[in-house]
Amino acid sequence: MDSSPTILIGGAAGQGLLTVGQLLSRVLVRSGFHIVVTQDYMSRIRGGHNTFSIRMSSAPIVAPRETVNILIAFDGESVRKHLSHMTNDGIIVMADNVQAETGNHTCLRIPVATLGKPAMFNIMAAAIVATLLDLDDGLVDKTMREELPDSFDEAAAALQAAFSWARNTGVSRPSLRPAGVSAPRMMVNGNEALALGAIAGGLRFAAFYPMTPGTSVMLTLLAHADRMGLVVEQAEDEIAAVTMAIGASFTGAPSLVSTSGGGFALMGEGVSLAGMTETPLVVIIAQRPGPATGLPTRTEQADLEFVLHAGHGEFPRAILAPGSPEQCFELAAHALDLAERTQGPVLILTDQFLADSYRDVAPFRAETITPVYPLELTPHDEGVYARYALTDTGISPRALPGSGKKLVVADSDEHTEDGHITEDLTIRTKMVEKRLRKMELLRNECIRPAFIGADNPDLLFVCWGSVLGAVTEAAEELSAQGIKAASLHFSQVWPLVAESFLPLLERSGAVVVVEGNATGQFARLLRRECGFMAQVRINRYDGLPITPEFILRQLAEKELIS
Repeated sequence: MDSSPTILIGGAAGQGLLTVGQLLSRVLVRSGFHIVVTQDYMSRIRGGHNTFSIRMSSAPIVAPRETVNILIAFDGESVRKHLSHMTNDGIIVMADNVQAETGNHTCLRIPVATLGKPAMFNIMAAAIVATLLDLDDGLVDKTMREELPDSFDEAAAALQAAFSWARNTGVSRPSLRPAGVSAPRMMVNGNEALALGAIAGGLRFAAFYPMTPGTSVMLTLLAHADRMGLVVEQAEDEIAAVTMAIGASFTGAPSLVSTSGGGFALMGEGVSLAGMTETPLVVIIAQRPGPATGLPTRTEQADLEFVLHAGHGEFPRAILAPGSPEQCFELAAHALDLAERTQGPVLILTDQFLADSYRDVAPFRAETITPVYPLELTPHDEGVYARYALTDTGISPRALPGSGKKLVVADSDEHTEDGHITEDLTIRTKMVEKRLRKMELLRNECIRPAFIGADNPDLLFVCWGSVLGAVTEAAEELSAQGIKAASLHFSQVWPLVAESFLPLLERSGAVVVVEGNATGQFARLLRRECGFMAQVRINRYDGLPITPEFILRQLAEKELIS
């Protein structure tokens, strides 16, 4: 078996894929393995064809793979769809009543009716795979107690029956051993990491209207709300959600909203309101394919230009794009801080792949993050408080309503320094310039792209957001073949500070921009802002995540590698 095999669980929604997938993933992490989980599901409550894929390894891994080593098939369709992706030594696990051609692959047909109830096939399959991987029976049992406390007795009986059947059947065990990691590891996906990072960063209020794949950010916040003193509000629509967050932030509560592209389309006026009123606001946009409803449960990176230009008028913003759960945690906290210091919107772009992708990570260190507190100024008793005082930096002293005796005035119209509506065009010009001066602070705070690999590479991958893992492993594979390859990953895509990376692009060989959209939005942004035109673009827009294999196939088609 490969040193980093993939277990793919296939079946219809409602059959229990998530249960067995999460159970095996947790057991693997607790056994000392590294994992990368990819979830692919149709927009249906029941039925359809869904998968939960777990790539595991004794060494650190950061991307999914397309080959399948162990297939847990809940139905015949799962075998038919994934048989061509199986390795020669691949193993299929399925119930004995499933009808499917399995070719020359080893097939373990579980006598479900003999071992327990048909509904317990997922638990039986977990036991069989745990046996194949030589995982500890007791650890599987203990983890299942935590995962299924309400139905443990029935599940435990099925689990033990399957363990006995596997031992009696002589299921072979591969020579795959864990890394022997002694330090504890967490199993967390991107959206959970965003929520935890926001909590660590001082979040106090969150609002949302449910929209896949952004909703689980809020579900995680809800799970911790009471203990952490959070207010999490499900609004009647996205417009209400964003304006609630702006209102809470105006009173001094660090706030965020989460949504997807369609929901963010309704929030555009709210983002513009935050820009005009100079109110801190964080918005998480978990991308999915459009236009319109598109593929609501698949992944894409096609909202970059939309988010960059969302909201009418001209005002500063920052756009962050984490590429891993660790970056999700760090950037969520950073976004709250940056929004507070720039008194305006900060936007976080993630996507369905990263949102739902579980990884093993070292426990997040919340103690390294200083929670944000509003930059509160108590107005003096004398004089008028100028909320929008003209300053060299564009940042005005901010007082919270009720913090003193002075009146705090904010307005969505153009306004004077003390916040009152004006149509004085001279003041208008000064206010526009004041707000735009914040861009200098954003440029100074811009996160430099991360360079990984050989200096002066013959081939340099450029990517942003969730493509990080696939690009990293593709570059490593090329390096192993003797090709001098490297990668440059942008976890902040706006503003771009050309001097921090342009020399690197100019002294590299072939520059290949890899992104999950059809039109090369980031490649176009690089050309517009920095005058650099990448020689090669690799784009994926079928709703599936970019993999190292996809990148290498594209390079071969473009005759950049043989």
